[in-house]
Amino acid sequence: MTAETMAPAWMHEQITAEEYESWSEEQCAGIEIVDGMVVVSPSASKRHNRLARILANALDGAAGPEWNADTDFDVRLQDVPLTNRRPDVVVYRADTIDITPTRPEHVLLVAEVVSPGSETTDRIVKVDQYAKAGIGFYWRIEQAATGVPLVYTYVLDPATRTYRDGDVFIGILKALAPFLVEIDLGQI
Repeated sequence: MTAETMAPAWMHEQITAEEYESWSEEQCAGIEIVDGMVVVSPSASKRHNRLARILANALDGAAGPEWNADTDFDVRLQDVPLTNRRPDVVVYRADTIDITPTRPEHVLLVAEVVSPGSETTDRIVKVDQYAKAGIGFYWRIEQAATGVPLVYTYVLDPATRTYRDGDVFIGILKALAPFLVEIDLGQI
């Protein structure tokens, strides 16, 4: 194996929060850290990115001044071993906009748009991780074969740190919690 084809050392060793914080924004793009190990995510499709943006914009508009909604940044679920997830959409406290890293106590809701290759992670693994971290709401958007997205909502049971099933929406999401919002996800 030549030097050009060898994987970098960081792909084979656990990294710490301190090491990760020294990386550039470019180095952190497109990856998550799970139990200290770098997990590379494939580039999302234009459909995936549009769904996330429509959802984030609608949530941001409905959230009121206390909350912001955005895409494409890390949420630090734990420091040791380091676990950073990069949800497709995050609703977080507006007064924490300049605090890094974003932690679960700053976050009200996370949403994941399921893509080919992320099914198990988005449907099973992240649900458990977000619940154990104490994030109040989890939404999962499935890109159905019909082209009309399905949105599964979950609400945290704080006593068990697991999610209870919430409502399921097809195309148009009309949620009452965590705040009143109506989103037409069929507009893609």
